Amino acid sequence: MFQFGDLFQWERFITPSIIKIFYWLVLAVVALGGLRGLVEGLFLMRVNLVGGVLAILAALLMTLAGVIVARIAAEFVLITFRINEHLGAIRNQGDPQ
Repeated sequence: MFQFGDLFQWERFITPSIIKIFYWLVLAVVALGGLRGLVEGLFLMRVNLVGGVLAILAALLMTLAGVIVARIAAEFVLITFRINEHLGAIRNQGDPQ
């Protein structure tokens, strides 16, 4: 994890340490949105059966898409930082000591 003092120093990135927290927060928001869509679909089924079923299917598909997009975004951030670390290691290999 990271120390409080890391917030005021620039020798170490804190984003790779806290990206998991943001990922889980996004998943919670996506899950709540999916739950809201399911409930709205159930209420819509009382008025229009086909519309309600389509709304429930759309809510499930959007929830799945939200989870996938959140994972891809988190991995993209982590890969960017990992590339930076690897490039630094390559640069250090070429430096005469």
